[in-house]
Amino acid sequence: MPGFGRNLIIIGLVIAAIGVAFSFTDRIPWLGRLPGDISIKRENFSFYFPLATSILLSLVLSLILWLLRR
Repeated sequence: MPGFGRNLIIIGLVIAAIGVAFSFTDRIPWLGRLPGDISIKRENFSFYFPLATSILLSLVLSLILWLLRR
């Protein structure tokens, strides 16, 4: 069971880090507006899909989790 407690602590720290990141997103103006993010605006319709931002966040989180496993 010691491994389970360690995993819970790591998951809690990751969730806390995500919460801190969301609170500071206004101070990172380029996040969500990267080249590769899909944005379509029409008269009665708007569609936004942050493709490049999602890939960037996935790479960063993968790197962090890889470092934690080492």
